[in-house]
Amino acid sequence: MSRFVDTLVATAAGRGQQRGMVTGEPKEPVRRTWAEIHEQAKRVAGGLVAAGLEPGKAVAVLAAAPSLIAPTVQAVWLAGGSVTMLHQPTQRTDLAEWAEDTVRVLRMIGSGLVLLGEPFDQLGPVLTEHGIAFQVITELLEAEPLAEPVPTAESDTALLQLTSGSTADPKAVQITYGNLYSNVKAMVDRAEFDFDVDVMVSWLPTFHDMGMVGFLTVPMTFGVELVKITPLEFLSGPLIWPRLISKYNGTTTAAPNFAYAIVGRRMARVEDDNEYDLSKLRIALNGAEPIDETAVQTFVDAGARFKMPAECVFPAYGMAEATLAVSFAPLFTGLTLDVVEADALETDNRAVPVPEGDSRRGTDEVRSFAVLGPPLDGLEAEIVDDKGTVLGEREVGEIRLRGEAVTPGYLTMEGPLATQDEDGWLLTGDLGYLVDGMIVICGRRKDVIIMGGRNLYPTDIERAATSVEGVRAGNAVAVRLDAGSRRERFAVVVESKLAGDPETEKALAKEVAAKVRGAVDMRPFAVVVLPAGSLPKTPSGKVKRAATAVQFADKIAKNAATS
Repeated sequence: MSRFVDTLVATAAGRGQQRGMVTGEPKEPVRRTWAEIHEQAKRVAGGLVAAGLEPGKAVAVLAAAPSLIAPTVQAVWLAGGSVTMLHQPTQRTDLAEWAEDTVRVLRMIGSGLVLLGEPFDQLGPVLTEHGIAFQVITELLEAEPLAEPVPTAESDTALLQLTSGSTADPKAVQITYGNLYSNVKAMVDRAEFDFDVDVMVSWLPTFHDMGMVGFLTVPMTFGVELVKITPLEFLSGPLIWPRLISKYNGTTTAAPNFAYAIVGRRMARVEDDNEYDLSKLRIALNGAEPIDETAVQTFVDAGARFKMPAECVFPAYGMAEATLAVSFAPLFTGLTLDVVEADALETDNRAVPVPEGDSRRGTDEVRSFAVLGPPLDGLEAEIVDDKGTVLGEREVGEIRLRGEAVTPGYLTMEGPLATQDEDGWLLTGDLGYLVDGMIVICGRRKDVIIMGGRNLYPTDIERAATSVEGVRAGNAVAVRLDAGSRRERFAVVVESKLAGDPETEKALAKEVAAKVRGAVDMRPFAVVVLPAGSLPKTPSGKVKRAATAVQFADKIAKNAATS
């Protein structure tokens, strides 16, 4: 039996008798112990095996309620299968197109079965129309429980994590049982979890790796108390997040930049200093994209009124290809920035530090990046150039990883695709450098804009754009144009509540262009102003740069003359 399943079963018989998961907030909170969830999982697993599920087969899950998702994914693991969380349709989704995309995903992962839970159990007729077999989770909960877990090897696939790209061209990261155990164990060790004290609070989606692995699999595996709501409940009223942290004495949470920015601004407008108590919060993990120091500071400043320790901010680096977490910043240090010379970074790929007190700090002559800590136990990180030569400290290149948590490969529509070279190294596509063994990320290789012999990082452009009043925080995208050509350029696409009036948009676009030029000494080819909610984003709230370039190509071309 794999270490992962052994630990799940042992937790249910031990700590899981007392610790558990709260769901249903804010309207109908219900708490079940992990032991009770395990009993439900055994019933679902029994139903799957009785229906003919074979060891090693992939099972797709489509449900929103964490109360159903938790026993269902555990059931698939008890039955010896692998889990794929399907992308969820919304009210605006064309269900016919969604079903066709889902058929492609199921064909790619080799699955003939979808497990449906509310509110998606009503999609049964749509699946049937497209020849997709399904079972309803609530019906499986009535099955005879599985007597013993189906044996699994460390190398068997446990999770097929769909990437954030279009489901029309799907790709799934293969996470083995060994990968999964190695990473969840390394995370709780590095974060110094006290399983009997820590309380995790999360609204992150389970079809994203941070929500699935970090804030469902981790607490379920080790018996950590968890309060879990859906992304819709968070987006409907973001202040539910600090409210639940206060109510349940939450110690651990996580989110991408945009959520910290939104909640920070809204907490700042709360009049009563006693509205929340965030004093127990020791880890507010920030990941899924380059850390936005402005968003972090907004959150920290607002949280101080509610007794939140500033050092709870916990920068991290992660990717699905490493199961989830690659590195954590040192505990209780908050956000540490490495401030470097802009010119050396952009023209010579060197991160030359700018010391405290230097007059260049706070000017456009410097760039700052979050220090993301050393790799977790079981992982190695190196920085290499285009030829694969290992670079020294503070030399910028591509990050590569090796270790127990690194995926053996992808599943694609064209078949399996290996991710590791002959020595076990995975090229991440992320550009960065090392400082005292700690990882610093500059950006994605594919997103770097090369102009005038300089490497311009989209995050620098986007931060300048969002500093303009009227631009929505976290909703600016630097779009690379004519990549690889001698006339490579970039555009900036922003969201604003001021969108709709041509003159106002034009004035805002000019202000953004000026701010960007001042920050990176390059003028954007165009600035496009869009209404709120227009930018394409990943399930975790990250903007999609490539998709933005394609979707708004006509607007970028049209606005070039007026920027």
